[in-house]
Amino acid sequence: MEIGDAFAAAMALIINFESGLAEIVLLSLQVSIIAVAIACLIGLPIGAALAVFQFPGRTAIAVILNAMMGLPPVVVGLIVYLTLSRSGPLGTLGLLYTPTAMIIAQICLVTPIIAALTRQTTEDLWQEYAEHLRSIGIGPWRAVTTLLWDNRFSLITTILAGFGRASAEVGAVMIVGGNIDHVTRVMTTSIALETSKGDLALALGLGIILLALALSVNAAAFIINDAAMKRHG
Repeated sequence: MEIGDAFAAAMALIINFESGLAEIVLLSLQVSIIAVAIACLIGLPIGAALAVFQFPGRTAIAVILNAMMGLPPVVVGLIVYLTLSRSGPLGTLGLLYTPTAMIIAQICLVTPIIAALTRQTTEDLWQEYAEHLRSIGIGPWRAVTTLLWDNRFSLITTILAGFGRASAEVGAVMIVGGNIDHVTRVMTTSIALETSKGDLALALGLGIILLALALSVNAAAFIINDAAMKRHG
């Protein structure tokens, strides 16, 4: 198939939102949104607590979190695979090659990003407001929630960054999901498969949607950042 013909066919798939393409896109969004939501529940309080509390090993944990932001996805996928495989500690749950396994892998990838970025932005606020918060009797745990709320615009950008990482991930979800048709096939794994098969129309269609999603996420992050700067300016 010529590139021009493949592109035209891809646009037709997108415009008609063909059922096979729709199934892949919706599963991708479902997996990524659930993974990011759970990662936020874990990463936001951890990041804010690291910014507020002083304890031995705090710097080491912060360094480890920063290093984990660059975790190789295939290594994460391998670790999750070994954990969920029949001989692994969670093998009895039968989660391997299911969307749940893919969600777990994405949580492992996204949580360090959200926690590390939350710590960085919250630490700046804590240095600015620590004396004031202490003077009005706000303890550390309440300070964590207060700072998270006051920092909500920057944190939305952090969450969007996590979603961008999750939605673009291919290595880990391929290993633990298996890229099974109608079960665990998402946009990134489908693009890799369809390209190798020579089905450029579907690969291009999914690629255009994935690119549009990435641009939308970045545009949203820019708008939110701009609004936050104007609000504080």
